[in-house]
Amino acid sequence: MNPQTGAALAAEEAAIYAYGIIGVHLSGKGDIAEARAAEQAHRGRRDYLVGRLDTLKASAAASPAGYELPFAVTDRESALKLAIQIEDGVAQAWRPVLPVTTGNDRGTALAAMTEAAVRATRWRRLAEVSPATLPFPGRAG
Repeated sequence: MNPQTGAALAAEEAAIYAYGIIGVHLSGKGDIAEARAAEQAHRGRRDYLVGRLDTLKASAAASPAGYELPFAVTDRESALKLAIQIEDGVAQAWRPVLPVTTGNDRGTALAAMTEAAVRATRWRRLAEVSPATLPFPGRAG
């Protein structure tokens, strides 16, 4: 497995951790349902990557026991800000996987990047952040 895929796995694991923090600070059925669906999507991607590693008899770096958040999450506003940042980061982690994969693996990478960008847009809309979309999802800066 290439280093790009390892970075995507790390991003998926970080997203799972972050959604545990994000969900605590959300209110309303819509916000909570969105966070649960996002966490499940990231768990599915993580499980897919772990399965691919097993199939290829490869390994990735061990996940840390915890993660340092980029800022304190204390309310809905900061939770939405973290959700946006996490989804943008996941899209950025998957983008470099595209040119080094083929077939089903490339399709999975494209779907993962696209789905993260869509989730980031949803979070931006809920946070009333403008613009709601990025012109080139997954591209840093």
